[in-house]
Amino acid sequence: MTGSVLRDLTALDEALYAAVAATDTPALDSALRTLSRAADHSKLNLSVAAALALRPGRGRRAGLTGAAAVALASFTANVLGKQLVRRPRPDREAVRAVLGRYVPMPASASFPSGHTASAFALATAVGTLLPATATPLGLFAVAVGYSRVHTGVHYPGDVLAGALLGSSCAGIVLAVGRRAS
Repeated sequence: MTGSVLRDLTALDEALYAAVAATDTPALDSALRTLSRAADHSKLNLSVAAALALRPGRGRRAGLTGAAAVALASFTANVLGKQLVRRPRPDREAVRAVLGRYVPMPASASFPSGHTASAFALATAVGTLLPATATPLGLFAVAVGYSRVHTGVHYPGDVLAGALLGSSCAGIVLAVGRRAS
C-alpha cells in the first residue's frame, strides 16, 4: 500500500508541475525568474536577517535568530536532504515548459527545495519574534517557493517539503533560543 500511495503522490506532483509549466503567464515570468535568482544562496533571506540584526532590541534578536534558522534549514535541505533523497530535477523539455521563464537548472538533486526551506525558516523565525513581519515574510516565502516551480527547477512536492523543513528548523532554533535565555 505504501508503494501505491507514493506512486499516486508522485503522479500528482508531476501533473501539477506539468500544469504550471504549460500555463502561459508572460506578465509573471520575468518577476518570478528575478525572484528565483535573487533567492540563490539565501542572499535575500540573509540580507533581511542582517538588516534586522543591525537594529537594537527585538530586531537584533529576530535577525540573529532568523540567520541561524536560515543556516540550519539550508544545511539540512542542501547537505542532508538532497543527498539522502536524490530526486532528479524536473524535465522541462518533456512537459514543454514555457522557455521565457527558465533559470539555470541546478546540478543538485531536487528534493527538498533549499530556496523554499530557507525562506520559510526566515519567515517563521522572524515572524514569531516580530509578529508584524509574519504576513509579509510569509508571503515572500510562498512567492519564493512558487517561483521555483514556475521557473521549472522544482516539483511542487519539493517546495512543500522545503516549506515544512524550513518551518521546522525555525522551530528548533526558536526552542534553543528560549532555553538559552
